[in-house]
Amino acid sequence: MWSRKSRPWLHSTACRLAIWHGVIFSVGAVILFLVVYFSVAGFVHEQHRKMIDLKVREYVLMETVNGIDALIAEVRHEHTSNMAAGFYVRIADSSNKTLFVTLPEKFQAVDFDPLKKQGTGAKQWSTLASPAEPVTMEVESRVLGGGYMIQVGKSSQGTERLLSRLRIALTITVMVVVILGTSSGAAVAVRALRPVKEMVNTVRQIQTGEMGARVKHTNSGYEIDELAGLFNSMLEKIEALLSGMRNSLDNVAHDLRTPVTRMRTVIESALRDKEADKEALGEALMDCAEETERISSMLSMLMDISEAEAGTMVLNREAVPVLDLVKNAAELYSLVAEEKGIEIAVEAQAPIVAELDPDRMGQVIANLLDNAIKYSPGGSSICMRVDCVGKRLFFEVTDQGGGIPENDIPRIFERLYRGDHSRSTRGLGLGLSLVKAIVTAHGGEVVVKNVESGARFSVILPECCMDHPQSQVT
Repeated sequence: MWSRKSRPWLHSTACRLAIWHGVIFSVGAVILFLVVYFSVAGFVHEQHRKMIDLKVREYVLMETVNGIDALIAEVRHEHTSNMAAGFYVRIADSSNKTLFVTLPEKFQAVDFDPLKKQGTGAKQWSTLASPAEPVTMEVESRVLGGGYMIQVGKSSQGTERLLSRLRIALTITVMVVVILGTSSGAAVAVRALRPVKEMVNTVRQIQTGEMGARVKHTNSGYEIDELAGLFNSMLEKIEALLSGMRNSLDNVAHDLRTPVTRMRTVIESALRDKEADKEALGEALMDCAEETERISSMLSMLMDISEAEAGTMVLNREAVPVLDLVKNAAELYSLVAEEKGIEIAVEAQAPIVAELDPDRMGQVIANLLDNAIKYSPGGSSICMRVDCVGKRLFFEVTDQGGGIPENDIPRIFERLYRGDHSRSTRGLGLGLSLVKAIVTAHGGEVVVKNVESGARFSVILPECCMDHPQSQVT
């Protein structure tokens, strides 16, 4: 009868681990038992048949060389030795009448009539069982010249005895393995629960608001100790993520506060100016609409980035002339570039056709070009290059804006991240995050590095190009 103290252990993780450990060891041991047993049994039976077949071949060769009479004489001569070795030998004529037979004593009660009814096939195997003893006999029948037939068989008692001993040995081995596996599983499970309890206590501390709580662990190299270290690393990342979220929310609040404040100022000014005409009110509404559009763009980009990062962004892929997308973007930003005296050059292979979402990839090209114009000085140039190597599409935007600070490069694709040198430039801080999200959704990557005159953003899309034309510059 189980005591009250033993019942909780039966429902504990240690008990479940011990049971599963024992089950796994048992299944593994049984599978190993079956594999070994059937492999050995197959080999033994094969050797048993080879022994019979070798004797048959010997008799067939003798009959072929010396004739049937010499074979019968040889079988008569070997009668005593065959009886002692447990061989059954029968010679029959073309009418299947027995001419001579050697029959071991233990098989006197075996019904050999099925062998006498054998067909005239070149080679046949039969298995006969003894009603008096739990043994069987494997018999090979072979047709000789002139329609004579030789049949040789041998008891499988020795083979069965060997396999029986093997079964007993493997069964004992399986039982020992199961006992040792269950015992070791219980010991390991009980020992493993100690650091797990420490992890549970740490989680409870975190639930009470102690975000600095960590699991105590040593560098022993054990898996559970490694888990404790990874758990602490995860807590540190969560703490850093929360800190980053707070910073992001501060940036969002800051970026939203500006357009909301402008809208409020415009509205209050329009309300105070009681003599404002229709044109002035229309300008106020246009200002409000512009700021509303800015807020809507920010929220829309945040939603697009979230969809892409979650893997739910729907891409309408189709065959698209990439050069047309690049030229459209260059034409769209041509006026802005002209105002700053910036020249936009396009280097491309024509005609490059790639399978991608034209709207989403248009956003990527436009954002990279807008970013390059925004941070390029007047009188500089921007190079947009498209290339195709194999089926990989390469798109690069290189500016002459002096490059990106090395400390900012690892973080420029983060949401709402804006480096110190870009704070004075108006923007949402989401353009590069959207670029990376869309490219990742296409299965590609974005690489940024500083070059001699500025920065270069490279978009690489694998398995995208559909043909491989000659290079040209436009």
